[in-house]
This record gives sequence, structure tokens and C-alpha cells, in this order.
Amino acid sequence: MRVKIISDSTCDLSPELLERYDIAITPLCIIKDGEEFQDGVNITPADIFAHVDGGGSLCSTAAVSQYEYGKVFARYAKEYDAVVQVTIGANFSCCYQNACLAAQEFDNVYVVDSENLSSGQGLLVVAAAKLAAQGLSGSEIAERVRALAPKVEASFLIERLDYMRKGGRCSAVAALGANLLHLKPCIEVCEGKMGVCKKYRGSFEKCIRQYVKERLDGREDITEDLAFITHPACEQSVVDAAMEEAAAYGAFDELIETHAGCTVSCHCGPSTLGILFVRK
Repeated sequence: MRVKIISDSTCDLSPELLERYDIAITPLCIIKDGEEFQDGVNITPADIFAHVDGGGSLCSTAAVSQYEYGKVFARYAKEYDAVVQVTIGANFSCCYQNACLAAQEFDNVYVVDSENLSSGQGLLVVAAAKLAAQGLSGSEIAERVRALAPKVEASFLIERLDYMRKGGRCSAVAALGANLLHLKPCIEVCEGKMGVCKKYRGSFEKCIRQYVKERLDGREDITEDLAFITHPACEQSVVDAAMEEAAAYGAFDELIETHAGCTVSCHCGPSTLGILFVRK
């Protein structure tokens, strides 16, 4: 049984991981000054940050269209026994809806709502690829990954709220207050939705150390095969701090640093970092 695993570009998996697990990508649309680009194809987070730093307006995102999904499905449905498409959470985008509509034209395409984003989605994509390598059918893979989705623990710590303020996700007063008080909000995905679960205070590196420790210390309900440290463009000292704390308080077989793509970057800015893993 040959099953092709496809994911929206929001999975934030590195090119090395995509190659290792033979994963195809459906890129979301990034809109910059009215011009459309494909996430990770002809625009990168660095392009977005340079544009905003230069005084440009915040970029926006748009879902993969039904037509684009249909083109991708048509290609792989002929080459493989089945196709499993893992989308960004349905509460974050209409990608899942569009993929389901496109899949109706095929009898061997299965669509999974990751209920997540970034490498939280990526954890499910890797799990799907491992199941495909074991020879499971498309329907079996989709069923197992759907069952795994609620067990993903995805959270991010944001250094500054500038991007969220510009995007209308918090008020200017709230952003100013948080920045003046050195507050760093922790955003967590819960039941397919994002919300602030806690606020840390102090330097970003100090807060990252505390955040990672609190996520891992004393936990016996975490699967140990894989975890991601994901960020758009944090300073190396901050990334090193996160990796050190994860190594000290976790016991992962693989602890992989990945870079967040354009979708997270558009909404959270460069200094955002999360540790993402799966619960038992």
C-alpha cells in the first residue's frame, strides 16, 4: 500500500524532514501590498520582516483554494493507492473545508483536520508519514491521526505584541502595557483554538527558560519520540536556552529546531518560540 502524505505549508517542517518522510506541501497564500505569494515558495519570513521593518503594512494570509487542492490531489491520486492531506486547524482557516470539497472528486483522498498549526500540525504530519511507511491504508492513517490530534500540546511565547497589535489581535494600549511591563504572553492551542494561557515577566531568554521548564518538568504524560522547538527568527541565545531547558527537563529521542513559516510570522513576528510535543 503506497500512501502519499501531504500537508499545508503551515506545518513548519524543515526541508530535511520533508525529504526524509517524502511529504508534499500545499502552500498557503501570503498577501503583501495586494500581491499574492506562495508560502515558502516565493516568499519567506525574512521577506515579511524586512517589509514590515521598512514601514510596510502587515502581510495577510489566505487559504489554499479548492482548485489548488484539486490539482494536487489529481496528481498524487493517480500515482498512489491513497492520499492523506493534513490541514491547518479548521478554526484557523478554511483550508480544511476547501480540501474536503476537493476530495469529494476522488475516492482515495482522505483529509485530516490537524486542529493545530505550525509544528503542532507538523507532529501529526510526521506521525502520518511513519504510519504510511508501515504500510497502513489511507483510511487507517487518517483515523489514527485524527485520534492523535487532541493529544498535541502546542504553545508559543511571544516577546512583543507589535505584530498582534498591527493585525488587530490586541489593542495598542494592551500592547504598550505588556511591552512596558516586560510581559510575555504564552499562546496555547486548546481544542483547536488559540488563547493566552499565562503571562511571563522579564527578559525573553529568562521567560523562555521558565516556560520550557514548566512545560516539561515532572511530566510523565509526554511521548518521548519527538519534540520541536519552533521559532521564526529568534536570537541564537534564546534558542540555545530553550534547547538547554528541554534537554534538562525532557527526555526526547529527537529534539528538533524548526523555523516557523510565513503564517506564524505574519501574526506573531520574529521573536516567538514554542516547544511542541505529543501527550500519551
